[in-house]
Amino acid sequence: MATKKSENKVLAQNKKASHDYFIEDTYEAGMVLTGTEIKSLRRARANINDAFSTIRNGEVFLHNMHISPFEEGNRSNPADPTRTRKLLLHKEQISKLIGASKRDGYTIVPLKVYIRNGYAKLLIGLGKGKKQHDKRATAAKRDAQRDIQRALRENQKR
Repeated sequence: MATKKSENKVLAQNKKASHDYFIEDTYEAGMVLTGTEIKSLRRARANINDAFSTIRNGEVFLHNMHISPFEEGNRSNPADPTRTRKLLLHKEQISKLIGASKRDGYTIVPLKVYIRNGYAKLLIGLGKGKKQHDKRATAAKRDAQRDIQRALRENQKR
């Protein structure tokens, strides 16, 4: 019996994205990688904290994602670890992203990189930037929820 390879191991995550943006919609995109970049990704040698996406000529590109060069790599190692990488999406998804990113305050934010069925995937989100008072409100809501959970646990112990 053949086993289907379906691992969803998160290799890199942008934890600051949910703090800085209201994520309204998410899309799963493939990435065009060269040389030994996939080997470095499988070793979780990637960073997407400073990454961002743009749309040019009907194609989506990822900028500033850092993939460290593979140590045992050969001449097919890319020279620039933060090179621009093309994202693979369906045409309908790209048209939705184009329409949404034209609106005021919306941007395309990379959320996490993972492996699915042997292919490197990037979860991107359509986000609207939070203002400072929004960030404070989110933190206050999280603290209140934590206090409620703590009170419930204390009540159950009695």
